[in-house]
Amino acid sequence: MSERLEFRCGRSTVRIMSNVTNLNQFRKTKARSDKRAKADENAVKFGRTKAQKDLEKAQAEKAKRDLDGKSTT
Repeated sequence: MSERLEFRCGRSTVRIMSNVTNLNQFRKTKARSDKRAKADENAVKFGRTKAQKDLEKAQAEKAKRDLDGKSTT
């Protein structure tokens, strides 16, 4: 969807190629890009890998077992 424009200035002719931009597509693309960047930020800030979650769960269970083993009631 491009259009050629010609302007005559004296004896010379100037040709300009214009590109039509769909602003709705541009807006949606920018919104997707911003959303993806925010998701990456949150993944770094809050995300943990499955291995990290499993390790923390195992450490919590071991701490609970150790505490139960030391109680003298």
